[in-house]
Amino acid sequence: MWIAGIGAAACLVYYGVIVCYSGISTSFAWFWLLAGIFLGVLFAGAFYGKHHPKKVPLWLSVSAVTFLLASMVIFCVVEIFIFLGAAGANTPNLDYVIVLGAKVEEGRVSNSLQMRLDRAYEYSRRNPETVFILSGGRGKDEPACEASVMYEYLRGKGVPERLLVTEERSESTVENIAYSKVLIDEMERDKDALMGSIPHKAPGPYMEVEDKPVQIGVLTSNFHVFRAVQIGKRCGIPEVYGIGAKSDAVLFLHLCVRECAAVLKDKLMGNM
Repeated sequence: MWIAGIGAAACLVYYGVIVCYSGISTSFAWFWLLAGIFLGVLFAGAFYGKHHPKKVPLWLSVSAVTFLLASMVIFCVVEIFIFLGAAGANTPNLDYVIVLGAKVEEGRVSNSLQMRLDRAYEYSRRNPETVFILSGGRGKDEPACEASVMYEYLRGKGVPERLLVTEERSESTVENIAYSKVLIDEMERDKDALMGSIPHKAPGPYMEVEDKPVQIGVLTSNFHVFRAVQIGKRCGIPEVYGIGAKSDAVLFLHLCVRECAAVLKDKLMGNM
């Protein structure tokens, strides 16, 4: 009973923190308000039932406890996968890295997008031959296309133009990866065609080398890595490597809970 009461208070306090920190329009912020109200009602019901046991039907108590336990089990399992994805190793020397876009604000990139781009810049410095697919369209409330803003940011950091490719159509994580995969396939076909046009030398002794499969990574915020990798596999990238960028420390708990809902939604829709 008291766990529900403490949980209700914690949810309402965190909702207040989110609103004060980043505004009431923050995506999924309403969850904490509803969770606080739900747990508060549960606490009140349990308190009433304790003092009036004959007035609360047994089936209602059993149903409430069962629902809570099932929800907690599902939540914990999904969060374990999310945290494992966030803690995954970053593979070096990938052929391509798909950098997922995030909200663009008037006159600047958002904190989330900047952390992803700074991680991409860091990766580029250590792996100077990796090509980056900058993926993100223009949302209805955005002043510019995410991919073009990402391109300008990384060019300003000194990343060579030849290593930056923009994908400007996508409006979701699924589209980010699917459209980027199409671009990568096109570039690989062009590369094969170029190699086929080079004249062959006269036959001679040689050693046959097995073709190296194209290695593709997905760079996004750490809490988002698990879902992005699973969607990548669903989109036809059998070996996709996750690269995690930092995320806002204050909003990290909120982002992980929101990501749990997104994972369940994409799983039900067959996106992963």
